[in-house]
Amino acid sequence: MNVKAPRGTNDILPPLSLQWQYVEKVYRDLMAVYNYHEARTPIFEYTELFQRGIGDTTDVVEKEMYTFTDKGGRSVTLRPEGTASIVRAFMENKLYGQSLPVKFYYIGPMFRYERPQAGRFRQFHQLGVEVFGSNDPALDAEVIILGINYLNKLGLKNLQLYINSIGCPECRKEYFRVFRTYLEDYHDVLCKDCQGRLERNPMRILDCKEESCSKAVKEAPRVLDYLCDDCREHFEEVKVYLNNLGLDYIIDPNIVRGLDYYTNTVFEVKYAGLGAQDTVLAGGRYNGLAEELGGKAVPGVGFAMGMERLMLTLEKESAELPGEPDLDLFIVTIGDKAKKAAFKYIYQLRNKGYISEIDYMERSVKSQMKAADRMNAKYTVILVEDELCKGKAILKNMQNGEQMEISLDNLVEEIEEYIK
Repeated sequence: MNVKAPRGTNDILPPLSLQWQYVEKVYRDLMAVYNYHEARTPIFEYTELFQRGIGDTTDVVEKEMYTFTDKGGRSVTLRPEGTASIVRAFMENKLYGQSLPVKFYYIGPMFRYERPQAGRFRQFHQLGVEVFGSNDPALDAEVIILGINYLNKLGLKNLQLYINSIGCPECRKEYFRVFRTYLEDYHDVLCKDCQGRLERNPMRILDCKEESCSKAVKEAPRVLDYLCDDCREHFEEVKVYLNNLGLDYIIDPNIVRGLDYYTNTVFEVKYAGLGAQDTVLAGGRYNGLAEELGGKAVPGVGFAMGMERLMLTLEKESAELPGEPDLDLFIVTIGDKAKKAAFKYIYQLRNKGYISEIDYMERSVKSQMKAADRMNAKYTVILVEDELCKGKAILKNMQNGEQMEISLDNLVEEIEEYIK
């Protein structure tokens, strides 16, 4: 029997799980300030959603999806990213009839069959936002600023924003023609995948990580030089909003993102200490995705970040993250009657919000005190069975060693006073 976790997955246990909870709480709190609301979608969808939404020429669809046939003979896929599912939910529930824009955020597991490496798993977790209903460049800027603000709140400082515009389908037609002409002299040095992309979706070649392809496109025409007037104006307005807040950025014409649904603004936020896989947060605008999936033409913009890579980045930055919380109180018991009395007292203390614990291992007094010390208990109460009839117990301050006698009749109230 194989009892190991599948390759490319990992267990998230304390104290790491507590750090995840903290990172998620900071995220949720900031989303509330920006008026974004949580959306939760299924972890699997019909395969066609991702084929049409992400693009059948992308690496995600061609190589990385976990796809299987269910008992009803339908092809379903574990979601490899969050945007397509959120768009599907937006359209299926006719949320375009609400007051626009509609702002969502999400947190959840995604699945891609990739070679596991630092910060990259086959089951991974994403934090993301999606905004529907407006083509306002100010929303592009808001989404970018929201992402960077979140990373800053976690303590990340060595960040760099890269932005680009990849235009709309109309202005990309001329760019594709020029780009294909340029690549005719490099056809034989392109990798096999990019040779196929040359006709189907040439912009994917800019995103290829193969060294030969990277060299081939180094002097390639820039999509920025072929933007139509509307797309150029949109990008200039995004820059104005970023400039007004004094946000530094670098225009990188090779950012196209790895998914087909992007239009206009695309961006990445990178952290210098991560090496080759240095993108912490990325996203952009996808004005044609809802229409591609059979819905109304609804503009959208958003970002996503991988939780595992974010946690790795926080570790590199030596960011302060919470560990396991200290106990307020540990009740040490001697005898069965003392154990039963302690169980009642600890129930009352927990109801008042105090982090409390008792011994469930039938350990000696000395071992119980050691356990309390390991849990960083602020106080211990020692209940002795033979002393219960006297209505007294011993309260010990674990920081300075002071001990005091307290009354069992008012035990919870007296403990509260000391803890406060």
